[in-house]
Amino acid sequence: MARIQQRQTVDLSGYPDLVVIYLGMQAKSLRGLRTLLSYGPRITRAANAAPDGLLRHQFLLFGLFPPHLGMRQYWRDFDALERWARLEPHRSWWQALLRDAGGTGFWHETYFIRGGMESIFLDVDPPTGLLSFAPAHEARGAMFSARRRLRVQGEEQAPPGLTEEEFYQAR
Repeated sequence: MARIQQRQTVDLSGYPDLVVIYLGMQAKSLRGLRTLLSYGPRITRAANAAPDGLLRHQFLLFGLFPPHLGMRQYWRDFDALERWARLEPHRSWWQALLRDAGGTGFWHETYFIRGGMESIFLDVDPPTGLLSFAPAHEARGAMFSARRRLRVQGEEQAPPGLTEEEFYQAR
């Protein structure tokens, strides 16, 4: 006799502003592999600290050749995600990656229950996710910040890790 599988769905009505973010890092060299592996323990500690608004954190393997690891996170709302991303330790991580990616490519894609999505890709090759099929544009001006890419109203939760001016002066 065949076993009847348990089929489930979820009621997301208690999460009207849910945000799902996928993040990934590709190693592009031996130095990049060291960089990639060095972030794992730090990210684990940050997620285990249960920042306000983080509902779930999961590590993912996107590929072996090149090594491409990442994560999926569920956040209560965009403000909680943005607030965490603008404070330590994430702020320092983002500054470091923007100044020197350490032999890696980095990306994130963010999806909103109320609709909309945004993404950023830093030296990702081969292209992945949305970058693999949608036209790419420089992340300058209005495209430099996730809040502005999304056209989300309201004030940013904290100053960016690195301003656009600082980013392009360092190049």
